[in-house]
Amino acid sequence: MKPAAFGYHRAHDVTDAIGLLGEFTAAGAEPKVIAGGQSLIPMMNFRLARPDVLVDLAPLRRDPALTAIRREDGALRIGALTTHRAVEVAGSALGSGFGVLAEAMRWVGHLPIRSRGTVGGSLVHGDATAEWCLLALLLDAQIVAEGPRGRRLIPAAEMFHGFYTTAVAPDEVVTEVRFTRPAPRAALTEFARRHGDFATVGAAVALVTGASGTLTGGRVVLGGVAPAPVRVPEAEAVLAGGIPGPELFDACGAAAAAAVDPPTDAAGSGAYRRRLTRTLVARALRQAWEKGNTE
Repeated sequence: MKPAAFGYHRAHDVTDAIGLLGEFTAAGAEPKVIAGGQSLIPMMNFRLARPDVLVDLAPLRRDPALTAIRREDGALRIGALTTHRAVEVAGSALGSGFGVLAEAMRWVGHLPIRSRGTVGGSLVHGDATAEWCLLALLLDAQIVAEGPRGRRLIPAAEMFHGFYTTAVAPDEVVTEVRFTRPAPRAALTEFARRHGDFATVGAAVALVTGASGTLTGGRVVLGGVAPAPVRVPEAEAVLAGGIPGPELFDACGAAAAAAVDPPTDAAGSGAYRRRLTRTLVARALRQAWEKGNTE
């Protein structure tokens, strides 16, 4: 299929992009920012998205700040135009406690997609099963958005509003993502019918241990069970003070499955997604625990 008619403009820098977005928004048009285009273009081809105009950020890849991976003030800062592949091969540049970011990239489509798609683009797209959306919630990310009203930080907990809907305003550009919560024992896993397909259900977890190595708590984030990625406090409560092992992890998976009310669609029924939730949460917890403190 072909997309509906749309206008196209290439931004020269962030200021130019913000100006274009503001101009089109003020005129009553619906602009969309395009970076890698790996999510937006397929939706346009199927006419699931019909923006009036695209503002292309591709020329901004020349700005090192928008593609940098660096540590500063205890946080990991990733430029919004950094590709999935760049994170996948970043190695020690991610620093201690953020290895789950690189490990999770293997679930993102295929290599050509990972080589074009961007971190910021994935977050702004707001797909409830997207790996970056789950990771943002898991690691307390802050999304840096710039617009005509200046720069602001959007906590991941306030970022995702529903189906492909985020807190980023139509006249704002995301320039950076800051990860503030290192998690040496973290893992992300998911299920898709074919490798590279969108996940039916995804689970990201992080375990918190005390000085003696005992389990003191954790986080459980799910995608594909609601219009937006969600944390599951009922499952997290099971982990607090528990004895790590298959029994605890299975109990946590069961609690997560019981706490959600997934939709039924072409990918599977709600009951099927609950069974996947139970399995994937337990699996991710085992993987996270086995990692230990090796990073």
